[in-house]
Amino acid sequence: MTIRNGTAASGTHPWRPTLEIAVQDPEGARIAAAAGADRLELCTGLSTGGLTPSPGLVRLVADAAGPGRVHVLVRPREGGFVYSPAEVDLMVQDVRMLAATEGVAGVVVGALAPGGALDADATARIVEAAGSLEVTFHRAIDVCPDPLTLLDGLLELGIARVLTSGCAARSIDGIETIAALAQRAGNRLQIQAGGGVRIQDFPALLAAGAAAVHLSARRQENSAGPSGPGGGGQGFDVTDPQIVTQAVAAVAALR
Repeated sequence: MTIRNGTAASGTHPWRPTLEIAVQDPEGARIAAAAGADRLELCTGLSTGGLTPSPGLVRLVADAAGPGRVHVLVRPREGGFVYSPAEVDLMVQDVRMLAATEGVAGVVVGALAPGGALDADATARIVEAAGSLEVTFHRAIDVCPDPLTLLDGLLELGIARVLTSGCAARSIDGIETIAALAQRAGNRLQIQAGGGVRIQDFPALLAAGAAAVHLSARRQENSAGPSGPGGGGQGFDVTDPQIVTQAVAAVAALR
């Protein structure tokens, strides 16, 4: 069986476990790629849940990571996931530009209707704009009151992957929902566990049916330069090579 924007497999465990690292800059991409991460999710503003990166950043990260690895978050603002028509238009335009950018393998998106159900029309437009790119539906599903029904809608649209914490603050605490989503999806769509994921959680999450695990593998670094009003604090997040290396090894041991 095949799905649009992704490839399905068959069997009791249809997916080879994979690791996705969220990165915000070319250096983070180089670290994650060199360590052997399967996928990179590129965004800015991880502290706000992630926002759409600039075209220049996308190109530099795609060059740093190499082909087939970079999946770009398309989220026009922080806050909730119910978008105005103008915001949906912007997301569609961003996705079209990404589809034309060499080295980009996929996009990560999510749009909800008022009340928390899937915004099927907006999502369908985004999937169409993505063309041959893989489409991942992000953690907007975790604020949906009925994630299994939302998943059914994503299956109809040909989404390749869903990033979810199982509607909990931490994925390990939402493991029953992750298992239910994985069972419902079968070999038609990948469930990727993300949200407060620790390396020691990998075995349980993958055993529950998750096809992949997602984490930011970051630590905070303090700038030596001046900062203050208008510039924020001195601290900023960077990708931690040690955490990435440990995460890659942990997933490899479970294959």
